[in-house]
Amino acid sequence: MTALAEGRPVLLVADASGRETAERLRAGLQGLSPDVAATAQTPAEIAERLRESYAARRPCVFLGSMESLVLALAPLLAVSDGSPSVPVVAVSPDGADVVPVLGFGQGVEALSRRIADALDVGYRARTGTGEDADGASPAAGRLAVIGLGPGAPELMAPAVRAELDQAQDIVGYTTYVRMAGPFRAGQRILDSDNRCEMERARLAFELAAQGRRVVVVSSGDPGIFAMAAAVVEALDQAEDLRWHQVDLAILPGISAAQVAAARAGAPLGHDFCVLSLSDNLKPWSQIERRLALAAQADLVIALYNPSSKARPWQLGQALELLRRHRDPSTPVILGRDVGRPAEQVLATTLGEIRPEQVDMRTVVIIGSSLTRQIPRRDGGAWVYTPRWYPQSSAQTS
Repeated sequence: MTALAEGRPVLLVADASGRETAERLRAGLQGLSPDVAATAQTPAEIAERLRESYAARRPCVFLGSMESLVLALAPLLAVSDGSPSVPVVAVSPDGADVVPVLGFGQGVEALSRRIADALDVGYRARTGTGEDADGASPAAGRLAVIGLGPGAPELMAPAVRAELDQAQDIVGYTTYVRMAGPFRAGQRILDSDNRCEMERARLAFELAAQGRRVVVVSSGDPGIFAMAAAVVEALDQAEDLRWHQVDLAILPGISAAQVAAARAGAPLGHDFCVLSLSDNLKPWSQIERRLALAAQADLVIALYNPSSKARPWQLGQALELLRRHRDPSTPVILGRDVGRPAEQVLATTLGEIRPEQVDMRTVVIIGSSLTRQIPRRDGGAWVYTPRWYPQSSAQTS
């Protein structure tokens, strides 16, 4: 890449469909660096071009998807030395959206307005923070990790709704961010793929360190197989002392297991555990060991992430293992999309459940030896686990 002219914005085209927009920017944005032909489309190329711009303290105009930008920025943010962030502006390939991402207090909003004027589009990323205070060091902001609950607005905690309403930046997996609305005018939506947990956490901390009020969105409860752990891990690994000055809060939500249990009755009425069947971050041998121990302990077991297209066989193996420890008549609850319009809750048994009944959007609750089913008025069954153990079992356990 040719030497970069000091202080002049670099245009990084990360999506081939954005080339026409790039030409419009070249023609209409005064002060753009003459070496703006940089095009990068693979994740490695995008990351390297962005690293060069960042290292040279050059503002970057990024033409591409927000997901690609978040993935490329994360490694840079993880090793920040605490210096003010370099302005980074994201522009959609069609030029319709202009979003200031980093560099608040360093001129990013002024640059964003110039870009919007050059593209003749409305500047829709206003945040109500006023003009940039170039060169200022803003006080640390607030980062709240929130749980939406299952998705129904009436099952969202009032404190979570208030945090969302007050936020300037909403960061999260696209599907969950859509569930978090409605949003007010001026709130920035920084959504990305579900596999970008650490990248989102680092971006959220960097924004909060610039004085922003940021919300990281999780479905269910953020502390149960969700974003709270990633955010705290990012803080644990942070070299940037500004991140430790951020006002960090974690707000709970109703988990999928709780909703499915409530719909079915009270299967979690006694001791229970929650396990994830995803072996993306832990070995399958560890999952099998924990399942076997939980079954031997006669705990009710709630299974998260039970099955997906990339992991089609794990649930079948888990059920076979559980059948070695539990009677075929053991009640099982399948809760799919609980708390959402397409909700389905089915009471079945360990002997009858089939893996093809379950997908990634299903939580599976396996009863203990004492879990019971009784008839409901509508023809289904109530499922509950008594709060007591028989005296003989209590004496031998």
